[in-house]
Amino acid sequence: MLALIPDHAPIDVMMAEILPMISAIRFLEKEAASLLKDAPLSVLGRPIWLWGVKSHISRRPLGVVLIIAPGNYPLMLAGIQTLQALAAGNTVALKPAPGRTALLKHFVSLLTQSGLPQGVIHILPEDAGPKAVQEAFDLIVLTGSEETGRKVALAAAQNLTPTIMELSGADPVFVLPSANLSLVARALHFGLTLKHGSTCIAPRRVFVHGNHREALGAQLALLLKNSGANHQTHYPALDKLTLTIEQAGGSVRKLGAATILLLDADQAALADVDLFAPWLALIGVSDMAEAIQIESRSRHALGASIFGDEKTARALAKQIPAGSVTINDLIVPTADPRLPFGGARASGYGVTRGREGLLSMTRAVSVSTRRSGAFHLLHHARILHGKFSR
Repeated sequence: MLALIPDHAPIDVMMAEILPMISAIRFLEKEAASLLKDAPLSVLGRPIWLWGVKSHISRRPLGVVLIIAPGNYPLMLAGIQTLQALAAGNTVALKPAPGRTALLKHFVSLLTQSGLPQGVIHILPEDAGPKAVQEAFDLIVLTGSEETGRKVALAAAQNLTPTIMELSGADPVFVLPSANLSLVARALHFGLTLKHGSTCIAPRRVFVHGNHREALGAQLALLLKNSGANHQTHYPALDKLTLTIEQAGGSVRKLGAATILLLDADQAALADVDLFAPWLALIGVSDMAEAIQIESRSRHALGASIFGDEKTARALAKQIPAGSVTINDLIVPTADPRLPFGGARASGYGVTRGREGLLSMTRAVSVSTRRSGAFHLLHHARILHGKFSR
């Protein structure tokens, strides 16, 4: 399996792909049956005019789910979404990202060896995306960019096909005055180097008190220097961003493979971009209230991290629109298979993973059975209804 993702470090593949998917499988094995079984409603709270009626809610599969897989997490994201769709009773059409067909074919072969019936998963050609989204699938799940999300949503609307959009972020990190800057620097270094920065919830916009920005930048620079990370890849979009930053009066530091932008609060919007590369912006703010004001105007709302004392961080978390918030950590806690994952604004809508992600692969059907007390169906009641309906 590791050999089929040669462009990512084996430790990243193991930690960020294989282990989270194994955890998700165990979650489904343990929880799926109980989450998907019929749920009877208690007679307590039943409206009095429904005396004699018993109801339950049934979760039914949607049908055929189209999953458009990403290239940055080609096994974990595509695998978990596929397994959730199958666990809910659907069949799957799986469209790999460029260069990932061999990986997903191997994944499907392992499922087949484990007893999955032939034909339950159909792997599409890598270039089949534009045509596939025009077909009448029962659900489309996309993991991709905002631009791709718009195109898929427009095409899906022609058939009124529901969609789940897991789109990119420009994740904020809030560094409280009480934060341990050494811990923050280590976390930012991890986020910058994990999969060479190709993570949708990598740290991008780091809000830090102006007095602490230089100290944090110095600790991060030391870590980048000592780690020897020098995976040199040319990112034209990052070149364009750095030019924009310099023209706006910000500073740019190249530290090995990483790019660190130094911005003031009034320049923060320049870093609110969907860009996969090893970069982040250290944004000097007067306090966290100013950071929250900036965040309230941001286009993306996928993940966020807060560093500092827990009580203050929890209060701040309530003001952040992101779908996933971590305190004194980043990225790793979101791999908990019990947690739903999704964003808002330009980061998409709907969720995958967790209880909510599994249920999103189904539709709810209510079934009500009357056993007695149907007053409105009695003969005299129908006569009265006809009299007063004239």
